[in-house]
Amino acid sequence: MKEYTILALISVIAVFPLGKILKTEVLKKGFFYIFLLVILFFKFLVNGYLTGNRIVLYNDDFFMGVRLGSIPLEDFLFGFSMVSLTIIFWEYFLNREKDK
Repeated sequence: MKEYTILALISVIAVFPLGKILKTEVLKKGFFYIFLLVILFFKFLVNGYLTGNRIVLYNDDFFMGVRLGSIPLEDFLFGFSMVSLTIIFWEYFLNREKDK
């Protein structure tokens, strides 16, 4: 079973409704996508080094096997989710403090 793929997809799908529920509108802001490009650059740099030099190995039974360079596609999905959710929660708690 492709657990890594399934979990990566679930994490990406969860970002969008959570952003709406918490009313942060982070995903509608241009700076968010610029920030994602910066993260993508460093993902290629660091993750590419780790996977390209076989420091980090992936079991083919748990992911699709699709790679961008040496990096599994699922790593990009998880990276998007982690960055997005962090910013969504940051904005939510920041706005909540302002409302007090």
